[in-house]
Amino acid sequence: MAKYRSGRINEEMKREISTIIQNDIKDPRLSAMISVTKVDVTKDLRYAKVYVSIFGDEESKNSTFEALKGSAGFIRREIGHKINLRYTPEILIELDNTIEQGMHIDALLHKIKEKEHHDNE
Repeated sequence: MAKYRSGRINEEMKREISTIIQNDIKDPRLSAMISVTKVDVTKDLRYAKVYVSIFGDEESKNSTFEALKGSAGFIRREIGHKINLRYTPEILIELDNTIEQGMHIDALLHKIKEKEHHDNE
């Protein structure tokens, strides 16, 4: 499979999974804001790792993540209807903390700048 094709499949999967999560899953545990950050489909199209970023407090994050993992079969079935592939990949939901880590680093840098500003006065 050519590299550009796998990139196109990953992007199409990401777009469709985002839509399914926002519009089709009716689980009351999905209370936090969910963002699909990345999708990696294996070369043989058997598995798709879906990286999600969940915003909210710890309790709502955990319940939302569990609800997403529980709805992986539903997401797979919907993907099968919407994207025409030889195989519909098994959906593996992974938590992506890169956005939170970036916000934490940004806050630390801001504190350092403030400290330097106060020290120079």
